[in-house]
Parts: sequence; C-alpha cells; structure tokens
Amino acid sequence: MLPDTTASTPYAGLTPEAVLDALDAVGLRGDGRLLQLNSYENRVFQVFLEDGSVVVPKFYRPERWSDAQILEEHAFSLELAAAEIPVVAPLVLAADFDGALEARVIGEPGTLAHLDTPADTRLAVMPRRTGQSPELDNDATLEWIGRFLGRIHAVGRTRAFDHRRSLTVATYGSASREWLAQHDALPDDARNVWFSAVDGALDAARAAFDDCADAAQIRLHGDCHPGNLLWTPQGPHFVDLDDAVNGPAVQDLWMLLSGERASMARQLRALLSGYEQFSDFDRRELRLIEPLRTLRMIHHSAWIAQRWADPAFPIAFPWFAGSAYWQQQAIQLREQIAAMAEPPLSLRDDY
Repeated sequence: MLPDTTASTPYAGLTPEAVLDALDAVGLRGDGRLLQLNSYENRVFQVFLEDGSVVVPKFYRPERWSDAQILEEHAFSLELAAAEIPVVAPLVLAADFDGALEARVIGEPGTLAHLDTPADTRLAVMPRRTGQSPELDNDATLEWIGRFLGRIHAVGRTRAFDHRRSLTVATYGSASREWLAQHDALPDDARNVWFSAVDGALDAARAAFDDCADAAQIRLHGDCHPGNLLWTPQGPHFVDLDDAVNGPAVQDLWMLLSGERASMARQLRALLSGYEQFSDFDRRELRLIEPLRTLRMIHHSAWIAQRWADPAFPIAFPWFAGSAYWQQQAIQLREQIAAMAEPPLSLRDDY
C-alpha cells in the first residue's frame, strides 16, 4: 500500500481565476486566456497578457525546494542568460497590491513571489519560448547543442551551488532506496526481488563513482533530456532548470544519447566536438553514463511513490502500484548491473 506522504491535493485551489489573480498580484495582467502545460512536479501555465505578450507562470510544489534553493536556480539561469546563452530565465517581479491577492517578492533581483494564500503559494514567471524537438540524429544539431552545453558548463564551473543538492549515489540512489523501504512502498510479492536488484545496482554505481571521485562537481542543468530543449532556426533554447544540481558534466550529456552503442558513440562525438570548444571534458566521466542511468531509474521510482497522494499521479502512472512494475524494474536494474560491468562508452565504438 503506497503511503499518503504529501498533501493529497496540493493544487486543488489553483483554478484559472486563481492563476490570473496570482499574476495580477505581481503586476502582470492576463487577458483571460490561459492553457495548462504538461508538468507533474509543479503546475505550469501559458497565459496571454493584456499587453499582447505571453508568459509561463510556474507554481512550485509545496515543500519540495526551499526558497534558497529556488533562488539559487533562478540566479544560475540569469547568470547564463547574461552570458548570452539561450536559457529561459525567470522574469523580475514586482508586488502589486491592487488585486485580489497580495504578494511578497523575494530575491536579488526579485524573481520569486510568495502569495498570500493559506498554502503560502510560491510563483515564478518565465517568458514564453516556442520551438520544436531537436533532430538528435543530425550531427550538426548535436554539435550546436554541444557548444551551448559547453558554454553552460564553463559558467557552471566558476563556483558550486551552496543550497541545491549534489548528484551522488547517496542522494539519488541510496536515499531513494531507503525512503521506499521505510515507507513500505512496494507490494509484498515484489519487495525481495526489487531490493536485491537495487542493492546490487547501487554497489556497482558506487564503485564507478569511486573511480571518478576526484572528477569536478559543477553546476548543471541536471535534467537535460530532449523534452527540455526547444529547437528554433537560431538554435536550441534550454528550459526548466528545476532539477539543477552540482554533479559531473556528463549528466547533461548522456540523456541526449540513444540507440545502440555505435549510435551513442557517434552522437557523443558530435556533442563533444561542439562542447570542447568552450569547456574541457574529463573522459573518465564516460564511466558514469550507465551508473547515472541507474540512479535515474531508482530516483524516478521513489519520486512517483512520494507523490502518489497527488491525484495527478495515479492517473498518469496507473501501472505503478502493481507488482508487475516492480518486477520489471528489478529486471532492468539487473540489466544495468551488466551494463555497468562493460567497458565505458568510447568515442571510437562505431569505428
């Protein structure tokens, strides 16, 4: 039985009228048109304003991030934008007390609003950016993306996050495993097989990270999958730094690789041909691709379980509570153990 560990309806009061009132509270007047966008973790909308512009307000899930963590993400986005890197950064807000809600804006500059609601709703607003999915089978596209990732990491290397978490086996793997164990989140007939597999996978991931213990931990996008890239004729736009972390540079590269080993080698070579024009890449981190994939799998399972009381999650993941999911995850974790035992991906694997 999955536990009820979060507020069961964290966004129940977020009606269209409430969204428009929230924007009024920070001086942004909607014209009444809005559209909810896909987002499980937060609630995100596209809203048309009276001045003809379009913005994307994001309402943060309660208790996930502290104010300091959110503002650190915002500061990183603004730092990247100031370096002319196409990252969608939050707008600077100003409290406006003429509407139905009052807001307190914090940050230097002020990018995070606390709204005067019983839940102390927190809001950031981004400009709308449009684009399409990048063609990741095109080497020129990958090289272009790689150049911007190199520029992002060149900025990210200048200092670490103080408040946001770091991507390690402990934070993403062991902590997820322990949460699931402590909250009795797995069906009884899947517990032993899954925990046996996850413990073996964590041991293998830990050994790989130990081999790269002195690799640099830098500020990262953290969740740089194709869905967080918008492609335009001018190149990529990077969106949604909500999972920004300290971690190894390869974390922002491996989710852009797909297919068989030879295909991934070709894609990686194209990415790095652009990346290394702006930032060094430690080849030892190629050893971490499969461990990072493993940690993402474990963390994803815990993330769904932790959000299960939110009505959106059983609808989106109806198969999650059954034994079949966990049995399949155990099989995939064993496959990951085998993958982590293989030699790391090489740039020459398709030659």
